[in-house]
Amino acid sequence: MRGVWRVLAAAALAVVALVASGSTSWAEGQTWSLDVTLGKANAPITVVEYFSLNCPHCARFAANAFPEIKKNLIDTGKVKWVMRDFPLNDVAMAAAMIAHCSGDRYMAFVDTFFQTQDSWAIAKDPVAEIKKVALLGGMSNSAVDKCLADNAMIKEITARATEATAKFKVDATPSFLIDGKLATGEMSYQDFVKLLPAVN
Repeated sequence: MRGVWRVLAAAALAVVALVASGSTSWAEGQTWSLDVTLGKANAPITVVEYFSLNCPHCARFAANAFPEIKKNLIDTGKVKWVMRDFPLNDVAMAAAMIAHCSGDRYMAFVDTFFQTQDSWAIAKDPVAEIKKVALLGGMSNSAVDKCLADNAMIKEITARATEATAKFKVDATPSFLIDGKLATGEMSYQDFVKLLPAVN
C-alpha cells in the first residue's frame, strides 16, 4: 500500500481545511456512499457507530453487545444503525477496504475480521493475512489487489473519519453518535440502552 498514505494525508488536510473555514457543506446526518445502514430508514433513533477493525474494544462490543442491540432495537424498528469506518492505522484501512469490496457480504466480513483480529492485526505481514481472509471469503487475488489500490475509497473513508473528528469530536473507537450526541467506549448492552432516548 505504498503511496496510499500520501493520498490519505492530502485528503485529510483538504477536509480539515474545509471544516476550519466553515465552508463545508456537510450537515449532521450527512450520508456517504460507503455508509452501511441497518434497520428501518424511519426509525425514531439514529445511531452512527465509528469503529476500527483492529480495535479490541470494538471487537468485544461487536461480539457481546451488538447482537442484543440488533435483535432488540434494530430489528424491531426502534433504531437505525449506521456503520462508519474510523481506521486507526493502515492495517485497519486495508481491512475496511476489503470489507467494502465484498459487496453485500460487508457485515459478514466485518464480523470475520473482528473474530480473527489476533491473526492479522499484529501479524508481521498484516496485509498478507488480510488477503488470506479475503480469499477465504471468496474474493480473487485480482479483486483484492484492485480493491486495495482504490484511491477513491481511501479518500472517502479518510474524509468520513476526518469529518468525525473535526465536527463530532470523535477521537477513539468505538464511538457512537446517538441522535447527534457523542458517546465513546466499549460498553455492555445494558449500559448502551441507558444512553438512548425513550422509545415506545
